Amino acid sequence: MSSLTTYTETLKTTLSSLPSYFDTSKTSLWISVCSIAFNPIAWNIIARNEYRNKTITREFGGNAHYGCYCLAIMIFSFGILRDSLFNRALAEQPTVSMLLEPYATRVPIALFLTGQLFVLSSTWALGITGTFLGDYFGILMDHRVEGFPFNVLRDPMYVGSTMCFAATALWRESPAGLMITLYVYVVYIIALRYEGPFTDAIYSKRATDALAKKD
Repeated sequence: MSSLTTYTETLKTTLSSLPSYFDTSKTSLWISVCSIAFNPIAWNIIARNEYRNKTITREFGGNAHYGCYCLAIMIFSFGILRDSLFNRALAEQPTVSMLLEPYATRVPIALFLTGQLFVLSSTWALGITGTFLGDYFGILMDHRVEGFPFNVLRDPMYVGSTMCFAATALWRESPAGLMITLYVYVVYIIALRYEGPFTDAIYSKRATDALAKKD
């Protein structure tokens, strides 16, 4: 009980002094924040332009699959860069012990593994074109994926990615990292408000066109 009381008091002290654990003077912090926002914004803009103008597809001689693979490589590469910038930012932020042992080790590991499970299983279920905005290239899936992990979460890839950010922040004992993780979650929610309806409209148009052809 005494250890729990001590931990509670430590946590209260940590929360009250939270601003001291968030060094806004570091350039790396703002670069990380910008990179996190850049990815979903840039890919949505590029994908919508592709849907309307087929810009990337034309660069690959009209091959939509090659265009989508090119975009997939870009998204994946910038994702790695984003994660690298996040880790670099945390390296320059103050740290504080937030979890008691052995949870300080077990919780971030469990979070990271679960997050990766959601991300990788989503990619496996959707395939490369389904994962990396193939819909905008006209590469549509025959039916909605309803198996794991989509039978557990509506947006498992974004949730899994957010969990990995949280795991990294806890592993590095970085309050700033947890604040950035919250920011990541907000960015993803905003991105989904644009992605979801647009993707639904693409499939709705296909269904409408199919009915028109039958008539």
